[in-house]
Amino acid sequence: MNADADGAGMDDTLGGRIVSARETAGLTTAQLARRLGVKSATLQNWESDRSEPRSNKLFMLAGLLNVSPTWLINGLGESPGEALPARSDVMLAREQLIELRGQVEKLTGSIDQVLARLDGM
Repeated sequence: MNADADGAGMDDTLGGRIVSARETAGLTTAQLARRLGVKSATLQNWESDRSEPRSNKLFMLAGLLNVSPTWLINGLGESPGEALPARSDVMLAREQLIELRGQVEKLTGSIDQVLARLDGM
C-alpha cells in the first residue's frame, strides 16, 4: 500500500488516490475527464474530495487507471506504483484510435452528403 504508517499522505482519501493513480498513468485531469465522459471540473471535485463519483464512474476510473476499485475506495490492495507497469502507451494508443474513429465518422458523413448531392443531379 502507498499510505504512510500513520495513515497520513496523499493516498489517505479517495480524491488523493485518484490523483495518485492519474499521475502514475501519466494523464492530465482533462485527458482523464474526457475518457470518463465527465467535465474536468467534476473530476477536480472528486480529486479534491468535494464530491465522489457514482459507482459506474468509480469502476470506469479503476479500469482506466489500472487500479482496483477496492484500492480507490479505501486504499486496500495494490497501489498504482505496485501494480503492473503503467499502461500509458496503451492508453495513448486507445485515445488516438478514438480520435481517428471520430475523424472517420466525420469523413463518412461528408462522403454521404456528396453522394446524396450527386444522386440528386
